[in-house]
Amino acid sequence: MNTELKNTLAQVDKLKERLQAARPLDVEALAKIKAAFEMEYTFESNKIEGNTLTLQETALVVSEGVTIGGKSMREHLEAINHAQAIEFIKEIASNDMDITERTVKEIHAIILHGINREQAGRYRSVPVMIVGSRHTPPQPYVIEPHMENFIHQYRQMETAGTHPIFIAAYLHDELVKIHPFIDGNGRTSRLLMNLYLLSKGFTITSLKADNEAKQTYYNALEQSHTDNNAEPFYLLVAKAVCQSLEKYLGIVEG
Repeated sequence: MNTELKNTLAQVDKLKERLQAARPLDVEALAKIKAAFEMEYTFESNKIEGNTLTLQETALVVSEGVTIGGKSMREHLEAINHAQAIEFIKEIASNDMDITERTVKEIHAIILHGINREQAGRYRSVPVMIVGSRHTPPQPYVIEPHMENFIHQYRQMETAGTHPIFIAAYLHDELVKIHPFIDGNGRTSRLLMNLYLLSKGFTITSLKADNEAKQTYYNALEQSHTDNNAEPFYLLVAKAVCQSLEKYLGIVEG
């Protein structure tokens, strides 16, 4: 583990301690803060995949049911579905339910609801290539064993007491590498990452979608998938968790 990653994990641990020690807020105020974090996360995650709704438009679509002129039906559904998927992962996290293949498929089914009914919640049956990547995802006939091993490795990491940030990053990184679905792999992997973070008492964490951040994100995934070097991606996730915790604590402690 490089020094920067080690130091970032130590910072995460300190911020987590502050979060646990923070005085509880009024229920209504806390709900508003969490809702703002979740809306920003929906906006950023969808923007990474090319959705052109702004943060304000995303909020209007999700919270007010407003139809935005000049935006496609798919973009509206992506916002609505993602918000519903957040509610789903929050429920799983709060009930301390185990992550299984079924969990992954259910998240994906919500993401593609009304967008692609035939593929929602189903592993792909065709080979795929990722534009701009040297990594070739596994053939469809080996997706199931890959997914079984994916869950097995996750449980082994839990048993070994691996740092929660590493496990959350692994869930995201490895699911994208397998690319089990025809569409929606990125959103599903980021939701799975946040499901695990929430289950361990962290805040919702957004990976930013501006051009520079997006390129850094894709480069880190590429290094992991083609060079077998996951540290840059783990560092990226750890930094994002730090930023989320700092922003949240800045509000509740301020």
